[in-house]
Amino acid sequence: MKRIGLLGCGAIGTQIALAIDSGKIPGILTHVYDASKDASSALVSKLKNKPVIVENPHLLSSHPVDIVVEAASQEAVRNVAHSVLQNKRDLMIMSVGALLDESIYDILSEACEHFHKTIYLPSGAIGGLDAIKSVSDLLESVTLTTTKHPKSLKGAKFFETSKIDLEKITTPTIIFEGTAKEAVTLFPANINVAALLSLVGMGSEKTMVKIVADPNTDKNTHTIVAQGKFGKMSFNIENIPDETNPKTSKLAILSAIETLRKYCSSGISIGT
Repeated sequence: MKRIGLLGCGAIGTQIALAIDSGKIPGILTHVYDASKDASSALVSKLKNKPVIVENPHLLSSHPVDIVVEAASQEAVRNVAHSVLQNKRDLMIMSVGALLDESIYDILSEACEHFHKTIYLPSGAIGGLDAIKSVSDLLESVTLTTTKHPKSLKGAKFFETSKIDLEKITTPTIIFEGTAKEAVTLFPANINVAALLSLVGMGSEKTMVKIVADPNTDKNTHTIVAQGKFGKMSFNIENIPDETNPKTSKLAILSAIETLRKYCSSGISIGT
């Protein structure tokens, strides 16, 4: 069975760990780390098979694990991803926005090639990535419109300089329009879908993003429109927010679980 290290013991990391512990993912969670020792201890207390809590994130890949799963932050990707590959472990990244920094992307891509390891990026809270990837050379425009309840957007870096008061929004309101690169920088915990869309399509400077705050919605909705010489594709995904973290869609967690299940399994593989 594949041995798994987990970086990040919050909402997403906890659900992944529980899926491993229940046998849904046919692997063994052997080591975990979180910047908050309380969070890592709380996670381990929920598991039948107790992983070891390591003292720093770099120690995850120093143990004989097959893959390290990042479910922490873009900063964690920047600080730890290269050492994981250097230790010749595969890596699954949830905080995909970090890869829109071209220097980080290039360094990790070269490390994958040099150390013969693979980085896995779950499709997260959206669908259609297989189709968009297959026509990437023919794309002329890609747009993403994300609609969330204002409380799901609280705490984003965007509001450090914006005069928008989320508490006063009473009708659907566009709070951001710009490139995917800008969106991922300003909403690092909310808009990883824009990073994924950029990586499989036209890139972060040409992928356009609109973020709508809607106090009347109870879902996280992503509408994607891709056009080009192949024709036109439209995808609309309405996600239920995760109960423990409304910034994250339940589908994003289920996508991570399925990606890891596939990594740990053999047999027929569907999709590109």
